[in-house]
Amino acid sequence: MEVSYPPISFAAAIRVQSKQKIISKLNRQFVEQVALPEVVEGDWIRYDDPVAQLEAMIELAGGTCAQLSSISELPQRLGQFEQWKSAKRIFSAIDEVPGNVDLDESDDPHDLENVDFVIYPGKFAVAENGAVWLTDQDLKHRVIFFITQFLVLVVPRGSLVSNMHEAYARAKVPTPGFGLFLSGPSKTADIEQSLVIGAHGCRELQVYLV
Repeated sequence: MEVSYPPISFAAAIRVQSKQKIISKLNRQFVEQVALPEVVEGDWIRYDDPVAQLEAMIELAGGTCAQLSSISELPQRLGQFEQWKSAKRIFSAIDEVPGNVDLDESDDPHDLENVDFVIYPGKFAVAENGAVWLTDQDLKHRVIFFITQFLVLVVPRGSLVSNMHEAYARAKVPTPGFGLFLSGPSKTADIEQSLVIGAHGCRELQVYLV
């Protein structure tokens, strides 16, 4: 059966041509690489008790922070939460906590929209602002950090730094790769100055120092 389509309008044709011209110009633009700035040594803020400072800042950002003497304690800690008991889909990159979501089985990140919990190792944390450095090394879909309802990060207690100057010097991104500093659960107060948690990311963030 032959299918016929209505002729494209003159205005629509102009829009298509304009779009093609813009894309063509963008494709011809080459931006020279610029060296990253050096981390300048200075009298930056230091904390006598970076763990206490980190805990305070994570809580200020709307998350929770707790210490574990061993990673083997994590399953028992998670078992105390009702959300964990009722979770259906769990992705875990921590051997001690089994999950039932395999990212390698999904080619479309949209398939992960109903993931309840993500348990993932953080590289280090920053006491100054409660941020945790994450990368997508060996991770197929980095959207998992933002699409899950509950995000659990496990950070070595000895990896804490006091300030962002130290953090910047330590942050390493896989090549090619992705890295970010994440602090607290998703939140916004743009609408009517009403704070909404989990607007465009995880509803709750739990950080465990091991």
